[in-house]
Amino acid sequence: MFLDLKNYTPPPEPPPSRGPQPLTPRQQKALAWIVGLNIILLFIAPIGGATVISGLLAFFN
Repeated sequence: MFLDLKNYTPPPEPPPSRGPQPLTPRQQKALAWIVGLNIILLFIAPIGGATVISGLLAFFN
């Protein structure tokens, strides 16, 4: 087979990619609740974990 390269044209440029879609007000509110809950649990969880561990140590002693 013969491949004619004299009439070769490069492929067209791909369309520019769009950026991420902005969050809706409902999504922003849900994200704020999730972040707030995680921050609260960041401080509560170590206290709860320490209580469980000390309780188990007291139970087995």
